[in-house]
Amino acid sequence: MSHYYRLIVSCPDKVGIVARVSGFIAQQGGSITEASQHSDLETGRFFMRYEILADSLEMSSASLRLAFEPVAREFEMQWALTDTRKRQRVVLMVSRESHCLVDLLYRWQAGELDCDIVGVISNHDDMRSLAEWYGITYYHVPVDPADKESAFAKVQACIDAMEADCIVLARYMQILPPALCQRYIGKVINIHHSFLPSFAGAKPYHQAYERGVKLIGATCHYVTEELDAGPIIEQDIHRVSHCHTPTDLVRFGRDVEKAVLARGLRWHLEDRVLIHGNKTVVFS
Repeated sequence: MSHYYRLIVSCPDKVGIVARVSGFIAQQGGSITEASQHSDLETGRFFMRYEILADSLEMSSASLRLAFEPVAREFEMQWALTDTRKRQRVVLMVSRESHCLVDLLYRWQAGELDCDIVGVISNHDDMRSLAEWYGITYYHVPVDPADKESAFAKVQACIDAMEADCIVLARYMQILPPALCQRYIGKVINIHHSFLPSFAGAKPYHQAYERGVKLIGATCHYVTEELDAGPIIEQDIHRVSHCHTPTDLVRFGRDVEKAVLARGLRWHLEDRVLIHGNKTVVFS
């Protein structure tokens, strides 16, 4: 498998950014294999994602970072350079609904997700055999409604022990405390079984049924302290009609949820998602 460096940039928009960055990479002998740019005309912000063939450069990622710093300062960049040889460590969190967990574990085993799934955390013990069948450590952390603080202290300890880079709520039906959301800002991905911002909170398919909607959907988004209101990564829909029951909507929704979550996670792992306020730029 080819080895790449990914350069991710956000900065005030001005003439010459692309030429300056591309010229810098060319001066180092680098080969750009994928390039994506976007100018937000309303905010005056510029976004960029480059994939650079690492073998075309005679320097390490650390040396490349050091050499790029003057360019970054010149254009007031918020930026990162990642190395594809360093796989992200992903923790999955789940309750009793298995469809998203099953799908992610299958895709991971099939090589569709370039990461290391290092553990599964759940407030129930139902998914233990599934996780262990894949050789993944399972952490059962019950959440007592009367003492959630203690439970989430244990969750935090598990995440720290696994040195997680990314946390995926694969239908984990608990609200994360603000401290955990802040600690992992931009690193916690959730799948909400609704086309947000409509029908936030509990039982969204039943809410949709009562409203008589003709489209249902699912939303993959980053978790923030505000429930179901973080930056959206990906969404998709399924058409329904008056003859479908709430049970039908739940069934249709499961298929949409797992596909949307898998796409959102893959794009996150590939550094294709740039957060800008409460919105995202997704170079999919």
